[in-house]
Amino acid sequence: MKHRFLAWPALVLGLAAVAACGKGKLGGPQRDVVLALLNQEAQSLKQDGERVNPEFGVKSTWNIEGVEVREQPNDADRPWAGTIRFKIVSQMKEVDGSTLSDVTEKRFDYVYTTTLNKWIIQYTPPTPRPKAP
Repeated sequence: MKHRFLAWPALVLGLAAVAACGKGKLGGPQRDVVLALLNQEAQSLKQDGERVNPEFGVKSTWNIEGVEVREQPNDADRPWAGTIRFKIVSQMKEVDGSTLSDVTEKRFDYVYTTTLNKWIIQYTPPTPRPKAP
């Protein structure tokens, strides 16, 4: 009977170590895990953005310019913040056969919440486009 009681502390410490393996120092997932999830989100946004009705005659190409993850050490529920940046090239054929192109930059800000265990998008006010001279 004496040996069973000695095994409990080792079992508890072992379970705590296993539970901590998938967690970062902030209590949420590690950086590489949340970065991979944010990259998946970027790919999903790219696919959705490039899906344009062909009847409109517009081709849109979403180039992923960057996916960044930052720690938020003072927020236990939202330990990570992230940003996805795109450069969007839209092309449209004119009636005379020429191609009209437009380049737009777009940014999406996210936070990772441990309550939902996923990235959620944050509202970012649009930046005004510079006026043409």
